Amino acid sequence: MTRIVFLGTPGAAIPTLETLAQDLDVGLVVTRPDRPRGRSLRIEPSPVKARAHELGLELAQPTTSGELDALLAREGPFDLGIVVAFGMILGRDAVVAAKLGMLNVHFSLLPRWRGAAPVARALMAGDSMSGVSIIKLDEGLDTGPVLTAQAVDIKGEETAGELTGRLALLGARLLRSVLPAYVVGDLVPVPQVDEGVAYASKLNADDRPLRPSMSQVETINRVRALSPAPGATIDLDGEVLKVLRARPHPHRLAPGELDVVNDLPVLGVGNGGVELIEVQPPGKRAMSGADWTRGRHGRRGSFQ
Repeated sequence: MTRIVFLGTPGAAIPTLETLAQDLDVGLVVTRPDRPRGRSLRIEPSPVKARAHELGLELAQPTTSGELDALLAREGPFDLGIVVAFGMILGRDAVVAAKLGMLNVHFSLLPRWRGAAPVARALMAGDSMSGVSIIKLDEGLDTGPVLTAQAVDIKGEETAGELTGRLALLGARLLRSVLPAYVVGDLVPVPQVDEGVAYASKLNADDRPLRPSMSQVETINRVRALSPAPGATIDLDGEVLKVLRARPHPHRLAPGELDVVNDLPVLGVGNGGVELIEVQPPGKRAMSGADWTRGRHGRRGSFQ
């Protein structure tokens, strides 16, 4: 039986892990170290670690690429590696550690959106289509040859969390469909094309604030791209409010203003109004925009 090492960290990696564990010998699961999570910042395991324990699989949590290289050399030999949103760039030693190489289930239609945040960057850019690519890793950043890919349409108000969930299930099915042929050598990966390359840089704090100068479409796309985490934000009269869902609104306000229209909060941005459908005030749970408005003093406000 093919012996596999699986590398993944978030919940989006779990469908592939579960699919592999059904039929194959997952000899080792590698995930990132435990870290603070949620509002309490309590140290918790990654979703993959929790699921690997439930499945009774051997687990390791290296902290550096050097530790990962040593781990794979010590725990091998493996026939195949599968990587899904692991969260660490693999060096050359890790890439070649398995006999048949490392396959990556990547949530974009490569070569568009190579890098750390393909789903968020696709939504931020207003893409109408996304998908999953399964590639054999090389030493470049998501530049390896492609085994297969499948496109999906992005739904109108879909958030990054919702789209990632769909792509995670698709990726698991897609990998399962091509793995048997790849293992026996009947499927040869094809080099990526050179046209249409785009890079999905890691999200950072500068990506989160919504600004009055943004257009209506840009504002809504930013909210979708960052929901549910880390979340787009507005600094509203000194209160940093996380915005989780938004949509266009016909009420026009000056850019940077907030008003309540029919009990709904509406922001003024560069070329129109944006209704705040779901928000999360500091230290509180997510709530509807209408509920937040009812608990707020005053109808008007401003943000920068």
